[in-house]
Amino acid sequence: MTLQPYIYANDQSRRRTILLVEDEPFVREATCNILQRAGFEVLPAADAPDAMEIYEQRQPSIDLVITDMVLPGATGQQLGQDLRQRSPEVKVLVTSGYGNPEYNGEAPESHTYFLAKPYSRRTLLEKIEQILEVTLALPATQVG
Repeated sequence: MTLQPYIYANDQSRRRTILLVEDEPFVREATCNILQRAGFEVLPAADAPDAMEIYEQRQPSIDLVITDMVLPGATGQQLGQDLRQRSPEVKVLVTSGYGNPEYNGEAPESHTYFLAKPYSRRTLLEKIEQILEVTLALPATQVG
């Protein structure tokens, strides 16, 4: 059986770009696959310095930054603050397997969101829909 990519139900005018910052290679690769199958262009980074370099090069086209809270040499929180100095409107989704009181509540006014690990494909894509205010059409073969 061939899985069909997700399609945007309401905003097919352009492909969305996500900067994914994850230091665990397996998690980074698996999340990239989920996002690419959902129709996103994914820019993977293994740590905060890589992410900053990619962001500098591709900033106008990046719609969302998804970052792990715990990164080598920096936190996802610090990365979000550094990115926000360059672009105050950047949307950042912080993920973590550890509870963090600062991110347990959503902060849409600061464009910062939180998603607890482990998360399912469906939960991740629903969170992205909420943040980017788009609707993804999820084929029955890919639900879950």
